[in-house]
Amino acid sequence: MTNTLPRQAAKVLLQVNAIKLKPQDPFTWASGWKSPIYCDNRIVLSFPPIRNYIREEMSKFIEQHYGKPDVIAGVATGAIGIGMLVAEYMGLPFVYVRPEAKSHGRQNQIEGFPESGQNVVVIEDLISTGKSSLNAVRALKKANVNVKGMVAIFTYSFDIAKQNFQAENIELNTLSNYENLLLEAVEANYITQEQLETLADWNANPAEWNPKI
Repeated sequence: MTNTLPRQAAKVLLQVNAIKLKPQDPFTWASGWKSPIYCDNRIVLSFPPIRNYIREEMSKFIEQHYGKPDVIAGVATGAIGIGMLVAEYMGLPFVYVRPEAKSHGRQNQIEGFPESGQNVVVIEDLISTGKSSLNAVRALKKANVNVKGMVAIFTYSFDIAKQNFQAENIELNTLSNYENLLLEAVEANYITQEQLETLADWNANPAEWNPKI
């Protein structure tokens, strides 16, 4: 990624409130973790200029870094929309991967038609620990396609995610990340210096973090 892209991508996500920062009133994630930040990149689909920007930056990066793959795969459900936009922009087939196979009908985990041996780039909206994203990668590998790598909109930059991707030998690239988000948020006066310290503390150990009351 270019040096300016992570900052610009963070800026547009903040502009449309796809990323919400509440250090003094933390969110509770499904995992039970308390978090001063919540990211919902599906919101960008409601803003045509922003979704087009993300679609085009992702597409440019994929072609420059991987060449033109045979298929774009989105991770359900968050990356179906942006994955389809990228596939359409690049003129490529699209598939998406469920968390698990359906229990009825054709019992598919992969919806669409990836052919054995095809080169696939996976699109994700958000990387936290990476477990659900890598679950999709394993399903694609089971279908005998060649997963070239994954491109996501944003990552929380957790060490556990880096370790998980390294263990699976999957290359991950993101438009923006936690470090650049904080830089942009401070510059835009979105957060104070004290809140910056809180956000940095949380990111260092999110599973054990507790808000200071």
